[in-house]
Amino acid sequence: MDKKLNFSAYAIIGTMLFGLFFGAGNLIFPLLLGQQAGEHVYFAIAGFLISGIGLPFLGVLAVGYSNTKNLQELAGRVHPVYGVLFTVTLYLVIGPLFALPRTGTVSYEIGVSSFVSKDYQQVGLVIYTIMYFVLTLYFALNPAKVIVWIGKILTPLFLLFLGAIIVLAIMIPMGQPSIATGKYIDTAFSSGFLEGYNTMDALASLAFGMLVVDAVKRFGVCTPKMIVSTTAKAGLVGVLLMGILYVAFAYVGASSISTVGSQENGGLVLAKVVQHYFGSFGNIFLAILVFLACITTAIGLVSACASCFHHYVPKISYKVFAIIISTMATFTANIGLTNIINFAIPILMLIYPLTIALIVLTFLNPYFIRQQMVYVVTIICTVMISMIEALKSVTMIFTSLQVPSFMGKLFSLYDHLPFASMGLGWIVPMVLGLLLGWGSGYFRQTK
Repeated sequence: MDKKLNFSAYAIIGTMLFGLFFGAGNLIFPLLLGQQAGEHVYFAIAGFLISGIGLPFLGVLAVGYSNTKNLQELAGRVHPVYGVLFTVTLYLVIGPLFALPRTGTVSYEIGVSSFVSKDYQQVGLVIYTIMYFVLTLYFALNPAKVIVWIGKILTPLFLLFLGAIIVLAIMIPMGQPSIATGKYIDTAFSSGFLEGYNTMDALASLAFGMLVVDAVKRFGVCTPKMIVSTTAKAGLVGVLLMGILYVAFAYVGASSISTVGSQENGGLVLAKVVQHYFGSFGNIFLAILVFLACITTAIGLVSACASCFHHYVPKISYKVFAIIISTMATFTANIGLTNIINFAIPILMLIYPLTIALIVLTFLNPYFIRQQMVYVVTIICTVMISMIEALKSVTMIFTSLQVPSFMGKLFSLYDHLPFASMGLGWIVPMVLGLLLGWGSGYFRQTK
């Protein structure tokens, strides 16, 4: 029988959810979104909230609802091989390829770059990231209570500082929202939705959702239905808080251009805004907070990824994997924050639709009683289109690339799909695949 939780239990679980998804890096995306969306900022942030908060929240609920032991078992409902490939790919994305090195570049861009001469930015980044990931590796290999202590002290301090920035931006605005630019002129909502991919929180929700489920179970909640209900109630406060922060910082970004100018990434926007309101002292304080926030996230990612890969290759120790992952992240971090974000886009365009499809299938699972055909057909239909979207995003980012004629024809066919102009052409094929797989399974059962 499920135990009824009191307010303090809900508060603990809700705080845990907030801590899992809240990070200094997440703030850079609504800030840049605000600068680019300008007068259309509220349409753009609405889309961002769906993919940046809504999907991660649903991901955690899906893990609880699935009653599976881990991500591999959940994704393995498609096929055991797919379960391994999806899990490894996801951990590479949130680990050494993108999310992990981004923690180093974000903390450098926000906290250190303003104190380094323009001529020595690359050298400064190299030195900083080497020191940063050596320290990350040390703590990942030597877990200490200091990390827990930093986390408990850090979050309240960081929230207070962010709150001060928001209050000042509202009371003493830097300017009016500027004119929308680029993709935000005509497709603000869908562009904001796609920008939410960059948080990678929906991917992380499938990887770390089991931590939340275990916490809920420790309070005496056992059945999948009650796990989902408890997590939903507990997480509401955390989700609302993150939503308030995202909306507020999107507004800060939208009103900042006349004062701090247009910047190439959100890290630079945040550094300029803080310098405007608090001067050099504010930047130093921000640098310390962002460093602590980023390195605690980095330690968790190194530990999680090393544990995952050690599970698949037990002959290689956790320590060796931690060293390999930290080394890879150091090299990747030195291509710079803007380049990391750009290189991540094609991969996210490929894997995010598959993640969303898996979440949808998990919630609908009781209606088709884990018929593998439903999973297989849905994923095949989704991946066929998400691969095209990934390839198309490559050609849009790297404009100098020559597109083969057959690929150009493929892109032309893709453009005829519903929502393709928004970068969401996978939606209808995913639904059709779901219905086709479901229908074929039902036909075989009644035959």
